[in-house]
Amino acid sequence: FAGLADVSISEEIPVEGQITVPVGSHSPDEDGSTLDEPVRETIMRDLKAVGKKFVHVLYPRKSSTLLRDWDLWGPLVLCVSLALMLQGGSADSKDDGGPQFAEVFVIIWFGAVVITLNSKLLGGTISFFQSLCVLGYCVLPLTVGMLVCRLVLLAGSGTISFIIRLLVVLAMFAWSTLASTAFLADSQPPNRKALVVYPIFLFYFVISWMILTFTPQ
Repeated sequence: FAGLADVSISEEIPVEGQITVPVGSHSPDEDGSTLDEPVRETIMRDLKAVGKKFVHVLYPRKSSTLLRDWDLWGPLVLCVSLALMLQGGSADSKDDGGPQFAEVFVIIWFGAVVITLNSKLLGGTISFFQSLCVLGYCVLPLTVGMLVCRLVLLAGSGTISFIIRLLVVLAMFAWSTLASTAFLADSQPPNRKALVVYPIFLFYFVISWMILTFTPQ
């Protein structure tokens, strides 16, 4: 290695690449990190994202928004709200409130997990949490239907009340099913879409049946 000290690079040999680092070219606005962002701005941004997903469910169309920017905050809020409205008695009751809330909560999340696993086994191209996000957000029409049914039941529980609740639940059931299939249609193999839609149909049918048969105690 003693001779290497006498070797020099000729000026005619071009040196490629950028070896200088510009100073001051990087600004905090260009960084996608939210570590320095105020908590209020982070919460408002998340709330706006959840609201946009609700709008997509209310106006279902083939869109990748729910799949690209998935979250589980909206499904959690909808699940808790629906379980609270479906509980039979007051929250202080030892015989009514607790078990029914737990049953609704478990049925919704366990059903969503089973449908997601079925979709993955059939060759679906979306991730586990993306499917949970879509199925959870599409419970929104049924949650609205449950709220309407509770208001109708305040006026009475006769035949007319049952017919109104039946029509509302059927409309919201169709809305939830069509919305979820619209978001998940492109992620399934064409020859296996029926095998994916059928469990989704049963999932929302069970929730719809719980809403229709609900009678406050």
